[in-house]
Amino acid sequence: MIKVGVLGAGHLGKIHLRLLEASKRYQLVGFYDQDKKNTKALAKENGYTAFKSEADLIQACDMVDIVTPTFFHHKNAINAIQKGKHIFIEKPIANNVTEALEITEMATKKMVLGQVGHVERFNPAFKAVKSSITHPKFIESHRLAEFNPRGTDVPVVLDLMIHDIDVLLSVVDAKVKSVSASGVAVISSTPDITNARIEFENGCVANLTASRISLKKMRKTRFFQKNTYIAVDFLEKKVEVVKMKKAPKKPKDFAMILENAQGEKKQIYFENPRIEDSNAILEELEVFADAIENNDPIIVPLESGTRALKLAHQIMECCKF
Repeated sequence: MIKVGVLGAGHLGKIHLRLLEASKRYQLVGFYDQDKKNTKALAKENGYTAFKSEADLIQACDMVDIVTPTFFHHKNAINAIQKGKHIFIEKPIANNVTEALEITEMATKKMVLGQVGHVERFNPAFKAVKSSITHPKFIESHRLAEFNPRGTDVPVVLDLMIHDIDVLLSVVDAKVKSVSASGVAVISSTPDITNARIEFENGCVANLTASRISLKKMRKTRFFQKNTYIAVDFLEKKVEVVKMKKAPKKPKDFAMILENAQGEKKQIYFENPRIEDSNAILEELEVFADAIENNDPIIVPLESGTRALKLAHQIMECCKF
């Protein structure tokens, strides 16, 4: 089993601790958090071993799970990598692109593995249709959340939109051609709602909207490509797949047929991919265990996290904040 320690025991850190303790792939050695009151309570209530320092925790591990605020990611990651420890690091990979590149380069130099916690890649709804998203031409995403003071220490682009940026880059096999965006700060000192338009060199266009001041939650992305429409509800873990094919000469009585201005007829088909129920956070952690122990491919390597962060900063630069 892989000895793992958790850096950061906030809301998400507690989830990681619980899942790692239950996992058959890891041996949880303990955690470190700067908040002494939180540390004492968590150790007492759950029986986790609390380390006195970050260095002590790193020394006791094979892999370090970094779930600290984004501002500390670079320092935490570099400290772990220098000791030869593999790292799982929550999204976004770092506070800025320079830090992300330093983490990536250091990991390569020290020959350790790293994965970024872009958890939507492991969402069962997205996994069910990802192989069908082959040549998207237009992508539209809405990620809306009710206001919560937790997370407002970073712009909404890094807090929420970064999820959809990573999903976008995982399905579009082309370089970014241009970026335009606008954002409005309503409650926070940085934009709480942002809309971005990304154009790729292969002609694909994506329109992303993220808000943390919505009255209801929404996490939906729609993919349009030739003869195919795919909708993914990341929140409800549901999908819609609609495909069009050349209509047969003698369609069935209840077949849905569309005819364009040129007289070309196509039949509409609805598909219902099977969605496997799973815990996405546990899966992303255990997939990383496969990479460490079996040399399996890393689904979200440090390079992917860096690329997503770079695009996020391009969007923020457009918003001028």
